[in-house]
Amino acid sequence: MITNEEKEMIRVRLEEYCEMKGSQKRAATSLVGVSPATVTQIVTGRWELIHEKMWRSVAAQIGVKQTRWNIVETRNYKALSDIFADAQENALVLAVCGEAGTGKSLTAAAYSTNHRNVYLLACSEYWNRKTFLRELLRVMGRNPAGDTVGDMVDDVVMELKRRENPLIILDEADKLSDQVMFFFITFYNKLEDYCGIVLMATDYLEKKVRRGLRLNKKGYKEIYSRIGRRFVAMPGLSATDISDVCRANGVEALRDIDTVKKDSEGDLRRVKRKCHALNRLRRQAAEAKAAEDVA
Repeated sequence: MITNEEKEMIRVRLEEYCEMKGSQKRAATSLVGVSPATVTQIVTGRWELIHEKMWRSVAAQIGVKQTRWNIVETRNYKALSDIFADAQENALVLAVCGEAGTGKSLTAAAYSTNHRNVYLLACSEYWNRKTFLRELLRVMGRNPAGDTVGDMVDDVVMELKRRENPLIILDEADKLSDQVMFFFITFYNKLEDYCGIVLMATDYLEKKVRRGLRLNKKGYKEIYSRIGRRFVAMPGLSATDISDVCRANGVEALRDIDTVKKDSEGDLRRVKRKCHALNRLRRQAAEAKAAEDVA
Protein backbone atom coordinates (compact mmCIF):
# COMPACT_ATOMS: atom_id res chain seq x y z
CA MET A 1 0.00 0.00 0.00
CA ILE A 2 1.23 3.50 -0.85
CA THR A 3 1.82 5.57 2.29
CA ASN A 4 0.81 9.21 2.76
CA GLU A 5 4.51 10.12 2.68
CA GLU A 6 4.84 8.48 -0.75
CA LYS A 7 1.66 10.20 -1.93
CA GLU A 8 3.12 13.55 -0.89
CA MET A 9 6.27 12.77 -2.92
CA ILE A 10 4.08 12.03 -5.94
CA ARG A 11 2.06 15.21 -5.36
CA VAL A 12 5.19 17.38 -5.25
CA ARG A 13 6.63 15.73 -8.36
CA LEU A 14 3.30 16.06 -10.20
CA GLU A 15 3.19 19.76 -9.31
CA GLU A 16 6.65 20.17 -10.86
CA TYR A 17 5.53 18.12 -13.88
CA CYS A 18 2.50 20.40 -14.40
CA GLU A 19 4.80 23.42 -14.27
CA MET A 20 7.11 21.89 -16.88
CA LYS A 21 4.16 21.06 -19.16
CA GLY A 22 2.71 24.55 -18.78
CA SER A 23 -0.61 23.65 -17.10
CA GLN A 24 -2.47 20.88 -15.29
CA LYS A 25 -4.55 20.27 -18.41
CA ARG A 26 -1.48 19.75 -20.60
CA ALA A 27 0.05 17.51 -17.95
CA ALA A 28 -3.09 15.36 -17.86
CA THR A 29 -3.19 15.11 -21.67
CA SER A 30 0.39 13.84 -21.71
CA LEU A 31 -0.37 11.09 -19.17
CA VAL A 32 -2.07 7.88 -20.28
CA GLY A 33 -5.35 7.15 -18.48
CA VAL A 34 -5.19 10.21 -16.21
CA SER A 35 -7.92 12.87 -16.30
CA PRO A 36 -7.47 16.60 -15.56
CA ALA A 37 -9.74 16.13 -12.53
CA THR A 38 -7.41 13.45 -11.12
CA VAL A 39 -4.38 15.70 -11.60
CA THR A 40 -6.18 18.52 -9.78
CA GLN A 41 -7.21 16.22 -6.93
CA ILE A 42 -3.65 14.95 -6.42
CA VAL A 43 -2.06 18.40 -6.58
CA THR A 44 -4.60 19.98 -4.20
CA GLY A 45 -4.44 17.12 -1.66
CA ARG A 46 -7.95 15.75 -2.23
CA TRP A 47 -6.90 12.11 -2.28
CA GLU A 48 -9.92 10.26 -0.86
CA LEU A 49 -11.32 9.02 -4.19
CA ILE A 50 -8.01 8.16 -5.89
CA HIS A 51 -7.37 4.42 -6.21
CA GLU A 52 -3.93 3.00 -5.41
CA LYS A 53 -3.62 1.74 -9.00
CA MET A 54 -3.96 5.35 -10.20
CA TRP A 55 -1.30 6.53 -7.75
CA ARG A 56 1.10 3.91 -9.13
CA SER A 57 0.28 4.81 -12.74
CA VAL A 58 0.87 8.52 -12.17
CA ALA A 59 4.09 7.85 -10.23
CA ALA A 60 5.49 5.64 -13.00
CA GLN A 61 4.68 8.16 -15.74
CA ILE A 62 6.15 11.22 -14.02
CA GLY A 63 9.35 9.53 -12.90
CA VAL A 64 8.73 8.80 -9.20
CA LYS A 65 10.64 5.63 -8.48
CA GLN A 66 8.94 3.15 -6.18
CA THR A 67 11.55 0.44 -6.57
CA ARG A 68 14.66 0.29 -4.43
CA TRP A 69 17.09 1.11 -7.20
CA ASN A 70 19.46 4.05 -7.14
CA ILE A 71 20.53 5.58 -10.44
CA VAL A 72 24.26 6.14 -10.80
CA GLU A 73 25.82 8.67 -13.15
CA THR A 74 27.95 6.29 -15.19
CA ARG A 75 30.22 7.54 -17.98
CA ASN A 76 27.41 6.83 -20.48
CA TYR A 77 24.88 8.68 -18.31
CA LYS A 78 27.12 11.76 -18.18
CA ALA A 79 28.05 11.62 -21.88
CA LEU A 80 24.48 11.12 -23.06
CA SER A 81 23.15 13.86 -20.76
CA ASP A 82 25.72 16.22 -22.31
CA ILE A 83 24.57 15.17 -25.81
CA PHE A 84 20.94 15.88 -24.91
CA ALA A 85 21.87 19.27 -23.44
CA ASP A 86 23.90 20.21 -26.53
CA ALA A 87 21.09 19.18 -28.89
CA GLN A 88 18.53 21.07 -26.81
CA GLU A 89 20.51 24.28 -26.45
CA ASN A 90 21.68 24.42 -30.07
CA ALA A 91 18.75 22.80 -31.96
CA LEU A 92 20.97 19.97 -33.24
CA VAL A 93 19.90 16.71 -34.87
CA LEU A 94 22.02 13.80 -33.63
CA ALA A 95 22.00 10.00 -33.88
CA VAL A 96 23.24 7.98 -30.89
CA CYS A 97 23.94 4.24 -31.07
CA GLY A 98 24.76 1.80 -28.30
CA GLU A 99 24.24 -1.82 -27.39
CA ALA A 100 21.15 -2.79 -25.41
CA GLY A 101 21.78 -2.37 -21.69
CA THR A 102 24.14 0.62 -21.89
CA GLY A 103 21.68 2.90 -20.07
CA LYS A 104 20.33 4.90 -23.03
CA SER A 105 16.65 4.64 -22.14
CA LEU A 106 17.27 5.20 -18.43
CA THR A 107 19.29 8.35 -19.13
CA ALA A 108 16.71 9.66 -21.60
CA ALA A 109 13.91 9.12 -19.07
CA ALA A 110 15.87 10.93 -16.35
CA TYR A 111 16.74 13.83 -18.67
CA SER A 112 13.17 14.27 -19.90
CA THR A 113 11.87 14.17 -16.32
CA ASN A 114 14.28 16.83 -15.10
CA HIS A 115 14.27 19.31 -18.01
CA ARG A 116 11.55 21.50 -19.46
CA ASN A 117 10.26 21.06 -23.01
CA VAL A 118 11.83 17.63 -23.54
CA TYR A 119 9.58 15.09 -25.28
CA LEU A 120 10.58 11.43 -25.09
CA LEU A 121 8.97 8.91 -27.44
CA ALA A 122 9.52 5.15 -27.27
CA CYS A 123 9.20 4.28 -30.96
CA SER A 124 7.31 1.28 -32.31
CA GLU A 125 7.49 -0.63 -35.58
CA TYR A 126 3.72 -0.35 -36.14
CA TRP A 127 3.71 3.47 -36.19
CA ASN A 128 2.74 5.32 -39.34
CA ARG A 129 2.94 9.10 -39.75
CA LYS A 130 -0.38 9.62 -37.97
CA THR A 131 0.41 7.49 -34.93
CA PHE A 132 3.84 9.11 -34.65
CA LEU A 133 2.30 12.59 -34.63
CA ARG A 134 -0.48 11.62 -32.22
CA GLU A 135 2.05 10.20 -29.77
CA LEU A 136 4.22 13.31 -30.06
CA LEU A 137 1.22 15.58 -29.44
CA ARG A 138 0.26 13.47 -26.44
CA VAL A 139 3.66 13.76 -24.74
CA MET A 140 3.56 17.49 -25.51
CA GLY A 141 0.31 17.69 -23.57
CA ARG A 142 -1.90 18.45 -26.57
CA ASN A 143 -4.82 16.79 -28.29
CA PRO A 144 -4.65 16.49 -32.10
CA ALA A 145 -6.12 19.66 -33.61
CA GLY A 146 -7.36 17.81 -36.74
CA ASP A 147 -7.66 14.40 -38.35
CA THR A 148 -5.17 14.89 -41.16
CA VAL A 149 -1.40 14.52 -41.07
CA GLY A 150 -1.09 18.09 -42.35
CA ASP A 151 -3.21 19.46 -39.49
CA MET A 152 -1.16 17.59 -36.89
CA VAL A 153 2.16 18.66 -38.43
CA ASP A 154 1.06 22.29 -38.34
CA ASP A 155 -0.03 21.91 -34.71
CA VAL A 156 3.26 20.27 -33.63
CA VAL A 157 5.42 22.79 -35.49
CA MET A 158 3.49 25.82 -34.24
CA GLU A 159 3.57 24.56 -30.64
CA LEU A 160 7.28 23.66 -30.68
CA LYS A 161 8.22 27.04 -32.15
CA ARG A 162 6.43 28.69 -29.23
CA ARG A 163 8.43 26.79 -26.63
CA GLU A 164 11.93 27.58 -25.43
CA ASN A 165 14.66 25.16 -26.55
CA PRO A 166 12.43 22.13 -27.23
CA LEU A 167 14.01 18.70 -27.64
CA ILE A 168 12.51 15.52 -29.10
CA ILE A 169 14.18 12.22 -28.14
CA LEU A 170 13.23 9.23 -30.29
CA ASP A 171 14.18 6.12 -28.32
CA GLU A 172 14.49 2.88 -30.32
CA ALA A 173 14.42 4.93 -33.53
CA ASP A 174 15.60 1.88 -35.48
CA LYS A 175 12.02 0.53 -35.16
CA LEU A 176 10.57 3.36 -37.25
CA SER A 177 9.33 2.33 -40.68
CA ASP A 178 10.83 3.73 -43.88
CA GLN A 179 7.66 5.79 -44.29
CA VAL A 180 8.13 7.52 -40.92
CA MET A 181 11.90 7.85 -41.43
CA PHE A 182 11.29 9.65 -44.73
CA PHE A 183 8.59 11.79 -43.10
CA PHE A 184 11.24 12.80 -40.55
CA ILE A 185 12.91 14.91 -43.27
CA THR A 186 9.79 17.02 -43.84
CA PHE A 187 9.37 17.35 -40.10
CA TYR A 188 13.00 18.39 -39.62
CA ASN A 189 12.86 20.96 -42.44
CA LYS A 190 10.01 22.77 -40.69
CA LEU A 191 11.81 22.78 -37.33
CA GLU A 192 15.42 23.44 -38.36
CA ASP A 193 17.07 25.87 -35.89
CA TYR A 194 13.97 25.72 -33.65
CA CYS A 195 14.08 22.24 -32.13
CA GLY A 196 16.70 19.65 -31.21
CA ILE A 197 16.10 16.02 -32.21
CA VAL A 198 18.02 12.97 -30.97
CA LEU A 199 17.54 9.58 -32.63
CA MET A 200 18.65 6.84 -30.25
CA ALA A 201 18.93 3.09 -30.86
CA THR A 202 21.20 0.08 -31.05
CA ASP A 203 23.77 -0.08 -33.84
CA TYR A 204 20.97 -1.42 -36.07
CA LEU A 205 20.00 2.21 -36.70
CA GLU A 206 23.38 2.86 -38.32
CA LYS A 207 23.12 -0.38 -40.31
CA LYS A 208 19.61 0.58 -41.45
CA VAL A 209 20.67 4.03 -42.63
CA ARG A 210 23.82 2.74 -44.37
CA ARG A 211 21.79 0.02 -46.07
CA GLY A 212 19.33 2.68 -47.26
CA LEU A 213 22.25 4.67 -48.66
CA ARG A 214 23.70 1.61 -50.40
CA LEU A 215 20.37 0.72 -51.99
CA ASN A 216 19.69 4.36 -52.83
CA LYS A 217 16.38 4.21 -50.94
CA LYS A 218 14.29 7.35 -50.94
CA GLY A 219 15.13 9.80 -48.17
CA TYR A 220 18.18 8.11 -46.66
CA LYS A 221 20.73 10.52 -48.17
CA GLU A 222 18.77 13.38 -46.63
CA ILE A 223 18.52 11.62 -43.24
CA TYR A 224 22.26 10.95 -43.23
CA SER A 225 22.92 14.60 -44.04
CA ARG A 226 20.55 15.86 -41.31
CA ILE A 227 22.37 13.87 -38.60
CA GLY A 228 25.72 15.33 -39.66
CA ARG A 229 26.86 12.16 -41.44
CA ARG A 230 27.90 10.50 -38.18
CA PHE A 231 26.62 8.25 -35.42
CA VAL A 232 27.67 8.89 -31.83
CA ALA A 233 28.72 5.57 -30.26
CA MET A 234 27.97 4.70 -26.63
CA PRO A 235 30.33 2.12 -25.07
CA GLY A 236 29.25 -0.52 -22.56
CA LEU A 237 29.56 -0.12 -18.80
CA SER A 238 33.12 0.07 -17.50
CA ALA A 239 34.31 -2.01 -14.54
CA THR A 240 34.28 1.17 -12.44
CA ASP A 241 30.68 1.89 -13.51
CA ILE A 242 29.58 -1.59 -12.43
CA SER A 243 31.35 -1.24 -9.07
CA ASP A 244 29.69 2.14 -8.46
CA VAL A 245 26.24 0.81 -9.42
CA CYS A 246 26.67 -2.21 -7.12
CA ARG A 247 27.74 -0.13 -4.11
CA ALA A 248 24.93 2.39 -4.66
CA ASN A 249 22.45 -0.49 -4.53
CA GLY A 250 23.62 -2.41 -1.50
CA VAL A 251 26.17 -4.82 -3.03
CA GLU A 252 29.47 -3.94 -1.36
CA ALA A 253 31.49 -7.13 -0.88
CA LEU A 254 34.31 -7.31 -3.43
CA ARG A 255 33.54 -10.97 -4.11
CA ASP A 256 29.93 -10.11 -4.95
CA ILE A 257 30.92 -7.15 -7.13
CA ASP A 258 33.30 -9.39 -9.09
CA THR A 259 30.45 -11.88 -9.57
CA VAL A 260 28.24 -9.11 -10.98
CA LYS A 261 31.00 -7.96 -13.34
CA LYS A 262 31.51 -11.47 -14.72
CA ASP A 263 27.80 -12.20 -15.06
CA SER A 264 26.61 -8.89 -16.54
CA GLU A 265 28.85 -8.56 -19.64
CA GLY A 266 28.55 -4.76 -19.38
CA ASP A 267 24.73 -4.83 -19.56
CA LEU A 268 23.06 -2.53 -17.01
CA ARG A 269 19.87 -4.59 -16.96
CA ARG A 270 21.84 -7.71 -16.03
CA VAL A 271 23.71 -5.72 -13.36
CA LYS A 272 20.36 -4.71 -11.87
CA ARG A 273 19.01 -8.28 -11.89
CA LYS A 274 22.17 -9.67 -10.28
CA CYS A 275 22.20 -6.97 -7.58
CA HIS A 276 18.56 -7.73 -6.75
CA ALA A 277 19.36 -11.47 -6.56
CA LEU A 278 22.36 -10.94 -4.27
CA ASN A 279 20.42 -8.57 -2.01
CA ARG A 280 17.56 -11.06 -1.78
CA LEU A 281 19.97 -13.85 -0.78
CA ARG A 282 21.55 -11.58 1.84
CA ARG A 283 18.14 -10.71 3.32
CA GLN A 284 17.13 -14.38 3.39
CA ALA A 285 20.37 -15.32 5.17
CA ALA A 286 19.86 -12.55 7.73
CA GLU A 287 16.25 -13.65 8.37
CA ALA A 288 17.35 -17.29 8.79
CA LYS A 289 20.05 -16.28 11.27
CA ALA A 290 17.60 -14.13 13.22
CA ALA A 291 15.20 -17.08 13.40
CA GLU A 292 18.00 -19.34 14.71
CA ASP A 293 18.96 -16.78 17.37
CA VAL A 294 15.35 -16.61 18.58
CA ALA A 295 15.13 -20.39 18.71
